[in-house]
Amino acid sequence: INIWKAALRFALYILMMPTILLLAAGTLKWAMAWVYVGLIIVFTLLSRVIALRRNPDLLVERAHSLEAEDVKSWDRFLVSWTALLGPLCILIIAGLDYRFGWSPQVSLSLQLFALGLIILGYLFSTWAMVENKFFSAYVRIQSDRRQIVITSGPYRFVRHPGYAGGIIAILATPLLLGSIWAFIPTLMVVVGMIMRTALEDQVLLDELDGYQDYAKGVNYRLIPGIW
Repeated sequence: INIWKAALRFALYILMMPTILLLAAGTLKWAMAWVYVGLIIVFTLLSRVIALRRNPDLLVERAHSLEAEDVKSWDRFLVSWTALLGPLCILIIAGLDYRFGWSPQVSLSLQLFALGLIILGYLFSTWAMVENKFFSAYVRIQSDRRQIVITSGPYRFVRHPGYAGGIIAILATPLLLGSIWAFIPTLMVVVGMIMRTALEDQVLLDELDGYQDYAKGVNYRLIPGIW
C-alpha cells in the first residue's frame, strides 16, 4: 500500500508543476511551456525507469525516506523549498509573466541555449541517480542499506553531481520560459540547494566511513576548480 501511495504522490508531483505553469499563463498556446513540460516528464520517468532496472531498491528507499526517523531535521525544510515550494514559485511567476508581459522578449537563440543547458543538467543529475544506489530523496546515512561511498560515474568529478545538474537546469529555466522576473525565486532556490550541499557534505564527512578519503581525492562539491 505504501508503494502505491508513493507512486500516486510521484504522479501528482510530475503533473502538478506543468499544470500550475499553464494555469498561471492562462493559455495552452505556449510552445516553450510545452517543451518544458515535456522535459520534466521525459527525464523524470526516464531516470526512474533506468533506476528500476539497475537499482530497484533505490526507488523503495526514495518512496519511504520521508518517513525515516534518521532524516536530518533541517533537510525536511530544505527539500520542501528546493524541490517543491521554490520551483512552484518559479513557474507561477513565469506563467504570470507570460500572461501579462512583464519581461522584455527573450530571443529564440537564448531560449534554445537555455534548453540545451536544461537537458545537460538533467542528464548529469540522471547519471548521478543511476550511478548511486544510495541517491535518497532526503539526507540520511543509510546504515540499514549498508551505505558506502560512491566514486564512479559523475562522482569522479564532483562530490554532489545530482545537485550540480539540478542547479544548471533550474538556472536556465527562466530563460527558456522567457521570464526575467522568475530569476528572483530561482536564485533563492539555488541558495537553498547550495546550503543543502554544504550541510549534506558535512554529514557525510562526519558519519560515512570512507568519505573523508574520497573528499581528499575529489576536492570540489559542485564546480570543479571553484567549490
